[in-house]
Amino acid sequence: MRLHAFAVGVASTVLLFAVNIKSSEQSAPPPPKKSASAGAPRSAPPARAAALRTAASPGSRPPTAAAFAAVTKDLFADTCSECHNSTDLSGGLDVSLYGSVDSLAADRDRWELILTKLKSREMPPDDATIAPSDEQIGGLVKFLESEFARADASMKPDPGRVSARRLNRAEYTNTIRDLLAIEFRADKNFPTDDSGEGFDNIADVLTVSPILMEKYLTAAGRIAQRAMSAVPLPKPVEVEYSLRFKNLRRLDPSYVEATHRFDFDADYELKLGLPGQRPADAAPVTLGLWVDGKLAYSTKVETKPSGLVYFNPYSEERIRVPVPEGDHTLRLGFVDDPFVKTLAKDNIYNDKENKWIGSVTVIGPFATKGEKPSRKRVLVCDPSSSDPRCVDRILATLARRAYRRPVLGSEVAALKRFVTLARGEGQSVEEGIALAIQAMLVSPHFLFHIERDLYPTDPTRVHRISDVELASRLSYFLWNSMPDEELLSLAERRRLSLPQVLDGQVTRMLADPKAFAMAENFAGQWLEIRNLDTIKPDPQKFPEWGPELRDAMKTETRMFFDYMLRENRPISEFIDGPYTFLNEQLAKHYGIDGVTGPDFRRVDLTTSERGGVLSHGSVLAVSSYPTRTSVVIRGKYILQNILGTPPQPPPPDVPPLDEQAVGTTASLRQQMEVHRSNAICASCHSRMDPLGFALENYDAIGRWRTMDGGFPVDSSGVLSGKKKFSTPAEMRQILSQRRPEFCRTLTEKLLIYALGRGLERFDKPTVRDITTRVGASGYGFQTLVREVVRSLPFQSRRGEAVPTVVATK
Repeated sequence: MRLHAFAVGVASTVLLFAVNIKSSEQSAPPPPKKSASAGAPRSAPPARAAALRTAASPGSRPPTAAAFAAVTKDLFADTCSECHNSTDLSGGLDVSLYGSVDSLAADRDRWELILTKLKSREMPPDDATIAPSDEQIGGLVKFLESEFARADASMKPDPGRVSARRLNRAEYTNTIRDLLAIEFRADKNFPTDDSGEGFDNIADVLTVSPILMEKYLTAAGRIAQRAMSAVPLPKPVEVEYSLRFKNLRRLDPSYVEATHRFDFDADYELKLGLPGQRPADAAPVTLGLWVDGKLAYSTKVETKPSGLVYFNPYSEERIRVPVPEGDHTLRLGFVDDPFVKTLAKDNIYNDKENKWIGSVTVIGPFATKGEKPSRKRVLVCDPSSSDPRCVDRILATLARRAYRRPVLGSEVAALKRFVTLARGEGQSVEEGIALAIQAMLVSPHFLFHIERDLYPTDPTRVHRISDVELASRLSYFLWNSMPDEELLSLAERRRLSLPQVLDGQVTRMLADPKAFAMAENFAGQWLEIRNLDTIKPDPQKFPEWGPELRDAMKTETRMFFDYMLRENRPISEFIDGPYTFLNEQLAKHYGIDGVTGPDFRRVDLTTSERGGVLSHGSVLAVSSYPTRTSVVIRGKYILQNILGTPPQPPPPDVPPLDEQAVGTTASLRQQMEVHRSNAICASCHSRMDPLGFALENYDAIGRWRTMDGGFPVDSSGVLSGKKKFSTPAEMRQILSQRRPEFCRTLTEKLLIYALGRGLERFDKPTVRDITTRVGASGYGFQTLVREVVRSLPFQSRRGEAVPTVVATK
């Protein structure tokens, strides 16, 4: 139809514009004029910028050559030059090139690395021929920290800038949910987002491909139809999945799974075929239905014989549940069913010995009672009424929320053209509104985080972002979604940036259930537990592994993170927290008694076997191979995600371990010691391996063990600074004492995630300032989040230098 072709054409043009958009060239409406009582001009940087200068006096002088030599000369000559010389060049460093005080400014990056190595006691190595005293190392550390603070204090604060950043899949999903009350799985409909700096919300890597543009257009049209219920429901149909047809996946004797395409938001009936029977004294079982891993329904089911003379050992159960449109995985099973474990393998599918799920028939769609939430969300007034302003009100209200800012009258008028064209084609007003919604959903103002530069071509001019832009930064940081009405209203009244108001909103938002998005998306990427969906432990070695156990591990870590954040727990508890969150299945997997039922609850740990996220099954599984544990991967995991000192990439042609020998003719430790005998390998493995061996009491799916095949597990080791340990608990205790390093690492990760960009040199004062403040307040996790929100780069931005174009003939 001509109208639809026009809509698609307009949407395509808008989206192509979005591909080449530059945040410095946006035509977003200028912010309203600020009253005299509203605070400082927008060109002024936040007051928090002054905090970056607290570490040193702005008027302090550069160090003298004598002061520099006093803390470096003997240490370099007696110890460091043994390896870091022009011949050996260990780590690519020749300290003879850094004997001048001028090198502090000339090669700040190298000196920052030296400082990090000294503070973590990775250098000098424990086997140095001449070991320096603690006073020597402490003197150089103090000197460098003071000098870097002085140098940073003399520089103008730089908040950096973020390019126009499109919504990633999680943000798109959550925004559609909050905008239109529609469940849309962007992860099922859009290509995987690229990642940078460890996260998938980094502006510079979130490109827009032709395939993604096509997906956006298709999704916008269907979401708009769903929101307005524009397509009537057809007659119900039946689709059967059964073990007999081999289109029903058998996960284990108690659980089956099928993926079904639901074409409409509606109610659906599931008819379950239950073959077999159990003995007369068998207890009822709980039948559960999970939709995409979330429990949607449960009921008690009888399993014993019916008592009828002509009994056919087959029964049916019917479940009716609302399911949103899209591809959904249905998992059905008997929850916490101990009976099946008493059966011999040959009797599990014996009609006279057991009852199980043999088939699932999906019947529907059926109309859901009551008005759809999406229509209530869109239709703020009755468009069929005689009020001529109703359509304008609907479009203006929706566009304001979709674009996350006030909208201009001209923008509303452009959207209303779709309603006018629809009426001209003989369609209803509601169909026209659906077309306008489609256009909104492919607008760059919906698909992108757009911020307006006051001085787009001057990188020296720093300015606060507007309150409306701050509202979006805050909501997508804490909720992974659009601002709600309270946040947007405060921003429009230019009150959000007031410190007490902003702090109050952070408190409110962290208490909202939507803040769980941080556990799903930030923690999922920082702790790498998203990778649980892709790992495949060897079923022969780990038959216990399955979707239920995998989902339980995800839930444990997410709930632990969420609890840490909401309760403002000390961040050191990520390392050694003496509690966790378990249900019966995961508790049994860990060997912890006293936990029953499928619901998760906080459990205090009474032994030293577990504590903190490094003992979570999720972390242990993603840092293992499919067939065994990995000392290297686990050691690297801790260096990278906890201590922020990742090792160098491995050299080429590293010989593999003899997999057949592990646990049979040699322990993993014995094999790694042979591997480490190579001097080139030893430099990194001496840091990674002790950390990895400390976790060897946990197998590849996180179970506690004392034997690895035929060999006792030896989890002892020595960390930098000659700190010895013999158990995982002792290693965690040592790590928990390195809170400043962990705080710096977590600050960097959180700041990257909050800003949507990687960190640069000019961000280091901010990281140092946040780390200092968090440490002074007791290392509370919520305190860290608040300090990120209050920081200069979160509330400000600058322009971008325009490259000089040289004319050529």
